Amino acid sequence: MTQTAAAVLSLCFAAGAHADDVADGGDSATDAKPAAVQQAAVPMQTVRIKGSAASYDARRDDTASKIVVGSEEIQKYGDTSVNDVLKRLPGITVGGAAGRSGGEIRMRGLGAGYTQILINGERAPAGFSIDNLAPDVIERIEVLRAASAEFSTQSIAGTINIVLKKAVKVAQHEVKISGAKGSKFSSPSASFQLSDKRDGMSYSFSGNAWRYMYNRMTPSTETGTDAAGVPNVDRSATWRDQGRSDGFNLSPRINWTLAGGDTLTSQTFVNLNRFDSNSHSRTTVNVDGDQGPSYDRIDNVFSSHNGYARTDLNWVHKLAEGAKLDLKAGVSKNRNTTDSLQLGANRGAPTSLYRTVQGHSDESGFSTQGKYSVPLTFGTQAEGAEEAPAEHALALGWDAGVTERDDTRVQRELPLPGSLPPDNNDEDFSARATRLALYGQDEWNLTPRWSVYTGVRWEGLQTSIEGDNLERVSQRSSVLSPLFQTLFKLPNKKDQVRVALTRTYKAPSTASLVPRRFTSANNSRLEPDRRGNPRLKPEVALGLDASFEHYWGDGGMLSASASIRRIEDYMHQGLVQEGERWVSTLINDGRAETRGIELEVKFPLRAVMDHAPALDLRASVSRNWSQVDSVPGPDNRLDQQVPLSATLGVDYKSPDGMLSTGSSLSFRNGGLARQSETQSAYTSVRRDLDVYALFKLDAQNSLRFAVSNLLAQDYVTESQYADARGTLNRASVADGETQFRVTVERRF
Repeated sequence: MTQTAAAVLSLCFAAGAHADDVADGGDSATDAKPAAVQQAAVPMQTVRIKGSAASYDARRDDTASKIVVGSEEIQKYGDTSVNDVLKRLPGITVGGAAGRSGGEIRMRGLGAGYTQILINGERAPAGFSIDNLAPDVIERIEVLRAASAEFSTQSIAGTINIVLKKAVKVAQHEVKISGAKGSKFSSPSASFQLSDKRDGMSYSFSGNAWRYMYNRMTPSTETGTDAAGVPNVDRSATWRDQGRSDGFNLSPRINWTLAGGDTLTSQTFVNLNRFDSNSHSRTTVNVDGDQGPSYDRIDNVFSSHNGYARTDLNWVHKLAEGAKLDLKAGVSKNRNTTDSLQLGANRGAPTSLYRTVQGHSDESGFSTQGKYSVPLTFGTQAEGAEEAPAEHALALGWDAGVTERDDTRVQRELPLPGSLPPDNNDEDFSARATRLALYGQDEWNLTPRWSVYTGVRWEGLQTSIEGDNLERVSQRSSVLSPLFQTLFKLPNKKDQVRVALTRTYKAPSTASLVPRRFTSANNSRLEPDRRGNPRLKPEVALGLDASFEHYWGDGGMLSASASIRRIEDYMHQGLVQEGERWVSTLINDGRAETRGIELEVKFPLRAVMDHAPALDLRASVSRNWSQVDSVPGPDNRLDQQVPLSATLGVDYKSPDGMLSTGSSLSFRNGGLARQSETQSAYTSVRRDLDVYALFKLDAQNSLRFAVSNLLAQDYVTESQYADARGTLNRASVADGETQFRVTVERRF
């Protein structure tokens, strides 16, 4: 941990110190801009574009702090999952073991609703995994560290907006065929991209299909002591799991240019996925007096089918004096079915648990957004005055939608000899969530070097849930979010300072509000039943962000930032004992605070060394702290926050452009996190070392090689429970494996 952080810090400060001397000898990108260009501005979402299209840099020029990752960077390593792309970005971590799907995406080390994930500015529905989104259908990824009024303010940690591919200016036809292999998995995939432009119409059609097959074994141990500290639990278990996932997605888009400069855009996204698995768990008791689990042998067969589709229609109407009206409407549909069979037995006896669970959910949604924006100029410029009058980009808008969800779950158990009384239940519920947001924002240049963004957003959410054997749930909440961001460029034209003040929130998910109960086969303090809580309230956070950025040469940048969030009505899992069973449910419990600092540097080696090879270097390190008032310390981190993460990368492109290669190291620290007075969790350090090489055989054909998780590091997790009655610990190890990937690419 310390070696990685020290290396990144050294690289950051050494590069920044040396770069000033080198950059002073030549004009930077800002130096080269004429004064008129520096003062120009056009509205773009929540920020202003300053400068011509050729010189515009969102990271440097937008008042709102934003990182934009383009399609070339996204596809560099030939990844088949967007999670693998995100783990290499500064300040972003992905949970779980390397090479395994389903890891939680975190900014500032926080996930589980703190980090907002959007697709084309919209939240994905429940049941859709962002891990199923292929990088080949993505045009860019926008990382917003501070909230803006146009997007939802359900973004305490920040927002990641994934923008799907649009039509390009020139015709593009591309096909990719890829194969990935590890010691315990294999994954073939294929994708295509077709786009062209004719008269006033352009189109883009992207698609991707994949298959993922795996066969793994995960060992675990469970130990415990009684109140006197005498060992009374000692168990070892193995969990074997094999399965297959098949899926594909399509993303067609059509753009029309209408009379008067209006545009009409239709965009659709379709994703289908099927997953089947077969798992076996075996537990051995190693100490006398340990009664063991309820079932020391459990076999599971599971399958799921998920289909998601969304289509949007967007009309942009140009008005007089640069004003425009942007209207958008969309409908979505998500359907998910699951089937599982669980068999359990104990001490070599015949099967005494035979449980089937069938689930079906159907979700439909409609949304509409509208924005009126207009550039304004207040005051007049006196003859001979150096400062131009203040230019504004004013916008007013709404964001509304309704989602309806029907969910059915049927559980059946056979009354076998030696079994507990059958737990048979039918649970049906219907949910309706209605949201309305109104916002206004204004961004203006007070001077050529000082721009300010102010905004306010009101969001209201009403949720109604009713069903068989369920208490009726009706909840209404609203949050008013005033927002302020400012950018000040220092006179040397290389340094700039940003400050942001925000009010954001985290709303409880619909599933966490439903008071339905999910039973655990081996119920214990570490494996409790789970139940929703209809009385949950949203968390609300006040935030402050500040950063300093230094730019030099051609693409060199050094950034240092700090942030703080103070959170009210913090939500965490509570654990209670009801009769003989343990039950976990989310509860609101007091206040929490999180703080963080982040350093980032990127530059071409030639910016700091004469006659250097064509190497691009980048590095970042993030350190996070947090404290939950209701949980005793030490290690009472918010949402098991990642305390330290870092990235280090290098890329090379040959002078003729026929070879591109590079490597990336992503580091994520682990450690012990206190979840409550009695519960703790431990995760091990994760290190991902990836390399790639792209060979352009000719103008149409390319060959890409990539190796992921070269270190093949194992991933250890541990759950702990301790009270006056004793302790109980469970640890599991996920084997690391190196992945090899080959991709053939052809353009025609």
